[in-house]
Amino acid sequence: MTKFLLSVHVIAAILAVGTIAVATSLFPRYAKQMVTDKGGDEGHPSGVAWFLHRVCRGYAVAGLVVPVFGFATAAQLGVLTDAWLIASMALTALAAILLAGAILPRQQRLLALAGQDAADDDALNAAASRLTMLTGTFNLVWSVVVVLMIVRPGSTTGA
Repeated sequence: MTKFLLSVHVIAAILAVGTIAVATSLFPRYAKQMVTDKGGDEGHPSGVAWFLHRVCRGYAVAGLVVPVFGFATAAQLGVLTDAWLIASMALTALAAILLAGAILPRQQRLLALAGQDAADDDALNAAASRLTMLTGTFNLVWSVVVVLMIVRPGSTTGA
């Protein structure tokens, strides 16, 4: 059962979190391009930005599988009280808060601003740049979680 739980956890992390990491990273680039292409369809930069935002929202929901199966795996292995796991869970919660509370709402605001005829190009570019920094922080948090999962400080397995 542990191998099944761990397999689902790792596959979900690769597919869901990996997709979110890429989509959130690409979004600011296309949001900046919306400044010169207000509106647009699916083939234009604004269409790509809308698509990336939908991917981020959808995979954020799918990504809930990662901590659920991670927690189940940790319980099965009896490591719920290990410091590395507690730190990983706290960082995972931080990443979720960043995504749901900051990144997705800012993406939505950028899309709304870019759709306005009187949108301030400098304000849009500045907001996209801030979103790039926030996305980098989000991806850095996930990178630390991955390192903690691999290194497992204090582990007696020798891994």
